[in-house]
Amino acid sequence: MTEPQRSPLTAEDVYDLNLHDVRAELVRGDLICEPPAGFEHGVRSSKIGHHLERFIEDHPIGVVCGAETGFVLFRDPDTVRAPDAAFVTNERAERFVEKEKYFEGAPDLAAEVVSPGDSRRGVEEKVRDYLAAGTRLVWVVDPRRRTVTVHQPGGDPQVLGSEGLLEGGDVLPGFALPVSRLLK
Repeated sequence: MTEPQRSPLTAEDVYDLNLHDVRAELVRGDLICEPPAGFEHGVRSSKIGHHLERFIEDHPIGVVCGAETGFVLFRDPDTVRAPDAAFVTNERAERFVEKEKYFEGAPDLAAEVVSPGDSRRGVEEKVRDYLAAGTRLVWVVDPRRRTVTVHQPGGDPQVLGSEGLLEGGDVLPGFALPVSRLLK
């Protein structure tokens, strides 16, 4: 007896599962579940969100999304990624109607914090997905290496050490933060 073919899950299927106790992403129709983030990961994610939110309070050009906000990057098969922090311009956020669902499209900025269990390949895949879907700026914070790697479409990654200055480029004009403030 053959097993029935399972159709890939959709973003709507995953949203309806109400997975509150796990971190979950949908990658090309396959559900990927992980346990909740560790303490250090949570602290770093919160710091990124805090600094972004402070900037947006003074420069109201968009909205900051907290950890695990779902973004539908691709359809058929669906991919929903959930960065550790994100930013979406006001113009794009205002066009989005179903605010209680996953955001339809890529964030303008996605920030990921590397956890001890993350593979380099897995992090690189997330970055490729964000950029291919239209994210204009990706920050990858690696606490163990004490670096932040900045990715932009069509450019080479820029690795900043703890003495570096993390800037928002044309996504967050005027944003500048010493990398050391994220790595304390």
